Amino acid sequence: MASSTALPLGSLIAITMLLPTLATVHTVGDSSGWAIGADYSSWTGDKTFAVGDTLVFNYGAGHTVDEVKESDYKSCSAGNSISTDSSGATTIALKTAGTHYFICSVPGHCSGGMKLAVTVKAGKDTTPSTGKASPSDGTATTPTSTTTTTTTAARSNSASTSGVSSIVAMLIVSWISFFGLRMA
Repeated sequence: MASSTALPLGSLIAITMLLPTLATVHTVGDSSGWAIGADYSSWTGDKTFAVGDTLVFNYGAGHTVDEVKESDYKSCSAGNSISTDSSGATTIALKTAGTHYFICSVPGHCSGGMKLAVTVKAGKDTTPSTGKASPSDGTATTPTSTTTTTTTAARSNSASTSGVSSIVAMLIVSWISFFGLRMA
């Protein structure tokens, strides 16, 4: 009886553990971070963003990350921000498909380049995205957005720990399967 349930249980655990590793963590601006004078349109040019991915904004004191509507993004206005954070390390989970808009609300910073528009796809396909959609649901503490067209090769460059997670998951599943079969 134990052997008949060990394999399906091990498979279910493996699938559950591997699904989160499909998400990508994007560090906004890479080593430059969230700063005045950066070209975030170029930064997003080789990346694909999908629901489940995460944006990480790293910045010093005196900056913010505000998610705003498209009109506020264009006018660099944070008066109606959907969400805002000034912690210096803002993480935004991309929970909805569409274009998400982010700015720094400190006067002059948005017009100095601290603005990002990210087009988020519903799935993990490799088709380039160019459409516009509504902002995220506002549940994240700090948002980021940039319109992008990306390839799968670029996604691997911005992934942080998904490779290690996959290896650990496979080791755990192997261990569970091995001992589950031995107990049968």
